[in-house]
Amino acid sequence: MADEQRSTSFQRLSSDSTVSTGSDDSYEYYQTDIYEQLPSTLTKRRWQQVEQTYEVGSCEYDLLPPSIDRDPHQPLNMLPLCMQEKRNLRDRRHQERLRIGFWASWRQSQQIARRRLREQVGRFFSGLLPWKHTLHKIEGRFGVGVKAYFVFLRYLICLNLLNCAIITGFVLVPSLYHKSWEDYKSDNKSILHIFLGSGFLEGSPLFYGFYQKIPLFFHTGMGTILFLSLIMIVRRMVVGYKHMWLMGKHFSLNVSYKVFYGWDFCIQDPQAASLEHSFIRNELKMDLEEQRFRQKVSERSMKQWACLYFLRGILNFVVVVLLCGSFTLIYYAIISAEKKESFHWTVKLLMNYLPPITITVVNFLLPHVFSRISMFEDYFLTTQLNLTLVRSIFLKLGTLAIYIIFITIQNNTCAENEFGKEMYKLTIFQLLACFCNTFLIVYLKRLLAEKYPSSKLARMIGIQEFVIPLNVLDLVYSQTVTWVGVFYCPLLPGISTIKLLAIFYMKKFTVMRCCVPAQRLFRTSSSAVLFHFMLLLGLIMSFVTIGVNSIRSDAGCGPLGNDTMYSVMDKFVKTLPISAQTTISYITSEAFIFALILAEIIILTSFVSHGRANRKTIERLKDMLVMCSSDKRYLVKQHSTWLRQRYRSSETEALGK
Repeated sequence: MADEQRSTSFQRLSSDSTVSTGSDDSYEYYQTDIYEQLPSTLTKRRWQQVEQTYEVGSCEYDLLPPSIDRDPHQPLNMLPLCMQEKRNLRDRRHQERLRIGFWASWRQSQQIARRRLREQVGRFFSGLLPWKHTLHKIEGRFGVGVKAYFVFLRYLICLNLLNCAIITGFVLVPSLYHKSWEDYKSDNKSILHIFLGSGFLEGSPLFYGFYQKIPLFFHTGMGTILFLSLIMIVRRMVVGYKHMWLMGKHFSLNVSYKVFYGWDFCIQDPQAASLEHSFIRNELKMDLEEQRFRQKVSERSMKQWACLYFLRGILNFVVVVLLCGSFTLIYYAIISAEKKESFHWTVKLLMNYLPPITITVVNFLLPHVFSRISMFEDYFLTTQLNLTLVRSIFLKLGTLAIYIIFITIQNNTCAENEFGKEMYKLTIFQLLACFCNTFLIVYLKRLLAEKYPSSKLARMIGIQEFVIPLNVLDLVYSQTVTWVGVFYCPLLPGISTIKLLAIFYMKKFTVMRCCVPAQRLFRTSSSAVLFHFMLLLGLIMSFVTIGVNSIRSDAGCGPLGNDTMYSVMDKFVKTLPISAQTTISYITSEAFIFALILAEIIILTSFVSHGRANRKTIERLKDMLVMCSSDKRYLVKQHSTWLRQRYRSSETEALGK
């Protein structure tokens, strides 16, 4: 009787519901039945086969679902299984290797060894990346957006270092082999020449006119730099776009997941724990900001939408007027710099740098104006930043394009050297402008706010924040100048590497010493794609500039002399054997181009099909996540129903007694 009192009745969930006694059997039947009624089980039953069984020794292990152990070479630590199931899976894999034979087992072990070697090599090279601790600290204090800027800066440094290596191997070493030191030694040395690129620098390896006997090596090196940069940028842009598309436009993880599962329990250092707290806090701030803005947008009326669109139209007209005014100002600066008059050397230096100064000042002031304008347009923060980026990149590339056009149409002796000098001056002045902005403006503002916090001027200036879009635009503009001028100033990537290293430490000082964390954060998934797209625009601009300048060459200096690039290539082809000439002639013919286009169509079709298949797979995985959540809700509902029934049953028994 006591056993019957201690037993509990469970309500079965099948169609033929019965009441069972006996706690152990009832619980087992209830558990089996409720899992059979799960939505995911009912869906999977239509396409999943009956589980198979393998015998290992004296024990039997159920085979895992095909989706779990589809790849026998997948590491066990990557599988979503508990420790006991991973041990069972390891034993099954061992038994399978024993059955398949010696050679097949040896091949599998070699594949596992190669995979582990690749992982170790990847971890080794990832450990070689500089400033990992600095970037981790910046991310903890200022968010992932500021860290993305420094990662982007580090990427440009690595890209320029790679360009320096290519130039050294293809251009500089062969040229130094054909020349001696006396060929370019000059007594005309002065500090002024370092800033103007004149005097002893004109005949040095810094500029185009130095490389006279190596046209093939020169153009091969420059072409390698540009096409390798194109491949790397397109690859990073495609990977970023794929990540952005996968995450979705309004993707956000569950807040409970970030709170309860976002913590790394391996942390022991108090400083690392503080950084981890900052990561989670910044993520939650971004989620709450996005939800607040979406709620605000959903509550707008038709009248509010009409007023907002009218205001946006007026503000866009103001942006166009500002752009046209900046282009006109740069035009007059270039005209004034062309005047040949006798001035003092300081005035002469200032007049030579008048176009770079004007371009730098315009590029510094107008993006801040664009940022203020976008705030009144009432977009979401990420959209505001991207809109400021688009307007500012039109400004920066437009001012650079006007400057390049005026340099190109000038008729100077060795015009290529003059073009390289102008790009060299733009690079030098940008470094000077960054130095002055860091230590003469930002740092002084911070000192004023610290020493006189209650002064009216300090309150007017406010607290300095690190504006990510404007700083990224400076990097894009700098790299565009490097690509445009590398053909005419081959050592410009080396100068840019030194400049970017200096900028890294100056910006680090600015962020850590002079700035405070931003009150409003934004996600960098879409902006990172936009960063690389702007880099791609700068690279295309360099292709167009070099292509236009290569059509005509009447200066008689450099590796081409009075010839053009195409005539030099034609002369080189004629020196090759007949078979090579025939091959090159076929490659440049219409028949080969037609076959190449057909092959590209086939390859693109296969990639599009593969992308569609991946899209369907991703949608299916999303449906599986939704099904898992419905399973959890179903289990909670059934459990609460069972608890209520158990409570009523106990009350009925108590009343019966």
